[in-house]
Amino acid sequence: MEETAILLIYTGGTIGMIADEETGTLIPFDFDNINNHIPELKRFRYKLGFHCFDPLLDSSNMNVETWIELGQIIKSYYEDYDGFVIMHGSDTMAYTASALSFILENLNKPVVFTGSQLPLGVLRTDGRENLLTAIEIAAANDEDTPIVPEVCIYFENHLMRGNRTTKYNAENFNAFVSGNLPLLADVGVYIKYNKNIILRPSFTKLKVHVNFDTNVAILKLYPGINKQFVDSFFKTEGLKGVIIESFGSGNAPSEKWFIDILKNASKSGIIILNVTQCMTGAVEHGKYETSVKLDKAGVVSGGDITTESALAKMMYLLGSGHENDKIVRLLQKSLRGEISI
Repeated sequence: MEETAILLIYTGGTIGMIADEETGTLIPFDFDNINNHIPELKRFRYKLGFHCFDPLLDSSNMNVETWIELGQIIKSYYEDYDGFVIMHGSDTMAYTASALSFILENLNKPVVFTGSQLPLGVLRTDGRENLLTAIEIAAANDEDTPIVPEVCIYFENHLMRGNRTTKYNAENFNAFVSGNLPLLADVGVYIKYNKNIILRPSFTKLKVHVNFDTNVAILKLYPGINKQFVDSFFKTEGLKGVIIESFGSGNAPSEKWFIDILKNASKSGIIILNVTQCMTGAVEHGKYETSVKLDKAGVVSGGDITTESALAKMMYLLGSGHENDKIVRLLQKSLRGEISI
């Protein structure tokens, strides 16, 4: 039986930091000597490969080009490894994981994002356990078939679908939540996989999408939002898609000026997707009168999709070259398990 091979990709972020012996400041550690920092890795019976970004990126500096680069890295190593673990800063991890789920079509191998709230070089770090378990999940298989053949996030005993996840806590080790989808796995003494939810492998050839259109913006609604701001927002040059973060189950101001701006923007070809500001729950056009007006103005319901996933999906679909009618249909369809249908 061939040795299981896992590729570790380090983009940057807290997890890969240690304290400099002379100054005490945090610096990236040398992955060539990773066994010195995490000796437990030697106990894995896996072949571990390493790929580091150069230069390393704080997750706040992640962008579409980086997402595409990650997809290309996985494509180039896809036949050589059984699974992939991506060490990434937690602040924008949900955005990158969502994007990668759309970049990697027909994914048949695990791609597990992980990181930490405390650096590996800190005594109480959560990074060591996060990394070790992420590797174990990436290597897990049942009758030579990967157990989790999808893009996911592992953090503090929870395995979540990447495009269903949001960072909600900047201080606790349990930093992420999957508000509208149960965990893919709960990790304690045993790793308990929720196999009824995990996506099944397609057993078809991996396809990597590299065209994302960044002419997309997010409009968060708030009480007192004014006409001048909304009007100028929708007049942004080159704007093709807008994610509206609305209240509750998809509600928004019902003033005529607001609805008229949305209606005119939709008629001009701007695709508008409505998502909820709530961590849990979904947009339901028609539940309240205010959302009925949005529907009539041409606004598309995003269901229970997260903002992070909505942004990535919109960029992906706009970059696909499809006509707007088809994009609207696909926005309401589950492509990578990102919404409940």
